[in-house]
Amino acid sequence: MKFLDLARVHVRSGSGGSGCISFRREKFVEFGGPDGGDGGDGGSVHVVAVDSLNTLVDYRYQQHHFAEDGKSGSGKRRTGRNGNPVTLRVPVGTEVLDEDQSTIIADLAEEGDSIEVARGGKGGFGNCRYKSSTNQAPRQAQPGRPGIERTLWLRLKLIADVGLIGLPNSGKSTFLANVTNARPKIASYPFTTLHPGLGVVRIDNQEFVLADVPGLISGAHQGKGIGHRFLAHVERCSVLLQIVDCSSDTVLEDYHALLDEIRAYGHQLNEKPRVVALSKVDTIPLDRQEQVITKLKQSSAQEIYTLSSVTGQGVDQLIRRLSQEVSTSRRRSEELEGTREWYP
Repeated sequence: MKFLDLARVHVRSGSGGSGCISFRREKFVEFGGPDGGDGGDGGSVHVVAVDSLNTLVDYRYQQHHFAEDGKSGSGKRRTGRNGNPVTLRVPVGTEVLDEDQSTIIADLAEEGDSIEVARGGKGGFGNCRYKSSTNQAPRQAQPGRPGIERTLWLRLKLIADVGLIGLPNSGKSTFLANVTNARPKIASYPFTTLHPGLGVVRIDNQEFVLADVPGLISGAHQGKGIGHRFLAHVERCSVLLQIVDCSSDTVLEDYHALLDEIRAYGHQLNEKPRVVALSKVDTIPLDRQEQVITKLKQSSAQEIYTLSSVTGQGVDQLIRRLSQEVSTSRRRSEELEGTREWYP
């Protein structure tokens, strides 16, 4: 299945049915009078988050979604049938944006979240609604109100606990394949990863979801490369894992370049807990490793983990650290939920 995280859809709710102008005329019935029924309401358009989807690819090939119009009323005070609604089913974590792609209408972050994006038109009144003591034979009825037509954007942000960030070809996909059952494409050239990947990590009876996004390059916030548009997928992550290729001749420059792109992206991404790991340590001598680790510690003021996805060096230690960070974040979220004020 092809991964698609951004889709444009055109929706239209149904128009209301027209009211009816009718008069009661029956043989042997003494009293007649107006008996035109109301028109039915038009169908609405809803967007709902479901757990069985993980891509928006369905909306690439079907972009127009129209609800049914309401039926007109008829005699004997019969109301027209309401139009059938339309429901757009999207993955959990989908944002509904207005046509400008910047105004967020709704964030469907949990299964079952839904929103009405286009309400159906109200059905018109029939002439029996206008009957009065001074107007006993009204010959007027309302037309149904028109539906709402609008263009929306659906933007998917994957929901994961840990987000993998790094420069292209720094070993992110190899690490993901090593610690999960995910099978991302792995090659020796940059930008092998074209779409985000997810995997579930299990260690010490704990589980968390790991997300891998395409690599970032310097100047990504200005539109260079493809990694910047996928940073939205790590906005919801509790912890960021920054992987730095220790075989590079410019390790410190790579480290700071990635931090600059995270700061330039914004959305409080720089405030998330971050773990730094040196990858591909099996490709350089031990004395070179120590030099690189010392420089990074001085620059980042935090613990540096060494990692080799090929030999397995440092993998378990890094996974346990990530598991601790995720557990801490979950406890903090539960405490915030418990202290949140409730309003009727």
